[in-house]
Amino acid sequence: MVGFLPSIFGEQENDGIKVFGGDGWRVWWLPVTRESRGRETDGTTILPKDSNVSAFLVFGDSFVDQGNNNYVITLAKANVPPYGKDFVGGKPTGRFSNGKTIADFLASALGVKEYLPAYLDPSLQEKDLLTGVSFASGGAGYDHQTITITSALSLSVQLDMFKQYIEKLKRNIGDEAAKDIITNSVSLVVISGNDLWLSYYDIPVRRIQYDLPTYDNMLVKLALNFVQELYKLGARRIAVSSASPIGCYPAQRTIAGGPLRECPEERNQAAHLFNEMLKPQLQHFESSFPESRVAYIDFYNPVLNMIDNPHQYGFEVTDRGCCGTGVIEAGVALCNNLSLCHNSSKFMYWDSFHLSETGCNIFVNLIKSDLLNDLF
Repeated sequence: MVGFLPSIFGEQENDGIKVFGGDGWRVWWLPVTRESRGRETDGTTILPKDSNVSAFLVFGDSFVDQGNNNYVITLAKANVPPYGKDFVGGKPTGRFSNGKTIADFLASALGVKEYLPAYLDPSLQEKDLLTGVSFASGGAGYDHQTITITSALSLSVQLDMFKQYIEKLKRNIGDEAAKDIITNSVSLVVISGNDLWLSYYDIPVRRIQYDLPTYDNMLVKLALNFVQELYKLGARRIAVSSASPIGCYPAQRTIAGGPLRECPEERNQAAHLFNEMLKPQLQHFESSFPESRVAYIDFYNPVLNMIDNPHQYGFEVTDRGCCGTGVIEAGVALCNNLSLCHNSSKFMYWDSFHLSETGCNIFVNLIKSDLLNDLF
């Protein structure tokens, strides 16, 4: 027994937590095992035996924004059709996708829940908090200069939201139960791309101030600071994504890839350098904090593999998105139904920046084994 729930939750099974009636409302953790949780639709076991994931907590940018930007004054929004056309109900949710995101597929892979909600969603119920939310905001970056450009929710704001989330848990289920949820959760950080393609290249404020190694090093320090803040708040299993090959975003091909719209190598190298700096620092962090399990998620090589071997993954198009012309649109800017592709599952990208639902699913399938080995 780790705490009490108010009666608003009722008697139910709720994604790995069982709530029993009686003298009070007690919360019992059910270990996620081969027999109980952690299975894909084909029956394949995902989580190691007897592993326990209480909640999935997500921070970052538009790759894992589940709809928070619907409630933020920013141009970076995905709350209009055709976004969400393949999601439950066929309506936009604020996810920068035609359907599920990386966050949704990972939440499912961890055996936590099928769809991860946005923290700012006003329809969010108190019981939803028990198994986690996304605090991510489209357009966010490690660098505050990126926030100045996009008006997204900064990581410091996302951290404040996380603190607020913890206080809500404490009010609902007690301090000890709230602490257990955070301790047994998995935290995911997906961010950095906007810093590189936007703040360093397309609006080159930082390129004027810093050479690339200096800027990448600054981003890595900011990443480590954020991981340490999560640790201070009780997170113990933390996964941090590398930068993706930003030069291969369809929009970046259009802007900097020349007449043939090739992936601009300079921009991919900027991401690669950041990744080479980030990985050993995360390993050092884990060794410095023995209670932590810190995973590095390779967002770079799996995406390049999908681009270089499209037919292996069932893709027909990897250099443009499904919606609009697919070469420059994203969010409410120009992405519409006028020239929507016929079959989004054949497109690796949904718009000119974001993976399609199929792309997200394949990416998670490529990285989840290493991720789980690192976290458990």
